[in-house]
Amino acid sequence: MMHSAASPAVARALDLVRAMHGDPAAFGRIREVVADAVPDVPRRLLDHRSHMTVAMERFHGAPVALRVVAERPVATNEPGERYAREILLVRGDGAVVQHGIVQIDFDAVPKATADAIRARRAPLGRILIDAGLLCEVQDVRLLEISAGPHLAKLFGCAAGALVYGRVAAICVAGVAAVELLEIVAPTPVMSAR
Repeated sequence: MMHSAASPAVARALDLVRAMHGDPAAFGRIREVVADAVPDVPRRLLDHRSHMTVAMERFHGAPVALRVVAERPVATNEPGERYAREILLVRGDGAVVQHGIVQIDFDAVPKATADAIRARRAPLGRILIDAGLLCEVQDVRLLEISAGPHLAKLFGCAAGALVYGRVAAICVAGVAAVELLEIVAPTPVMSAR
């Protein structure tokens, strides 16, 4: 289960991990998988073209809140302002339900939306939906991650635990705006096939 250099999905995930961490190995080992290799519950939460915020709220029956783990500007050779952050989505009882790393091109969203994202008060999906923006979740690829020490600590699980996620892109009004890595937190119900 090493990182597969041949997989563009793994390369995308590793680029996002590197935007926040110097050592991807501390984050975990990542490999691309087909939908049938993912247990039923995480597959239903990940294998779609909708915002994860909506999927999580539907599954947990209540709104989820945002907890920002880290954030930073992203230096690129391209014009514009890019921003990356690592987040957790949590239920009302404080339980972590999702981890994510997003990279956002603030030039691809309206200023009010960029300001709402910077404010750190709501999940990205909720902000985009509430702004009424025409968003398309594209290029979804499923991943299996063997949690490294960093991810295991955030999830409260053992290092080496298998968790499932996805990489995807969000286009806003036809313009690439967001690249994201989203990982479902492990729970006993997640392992049910």
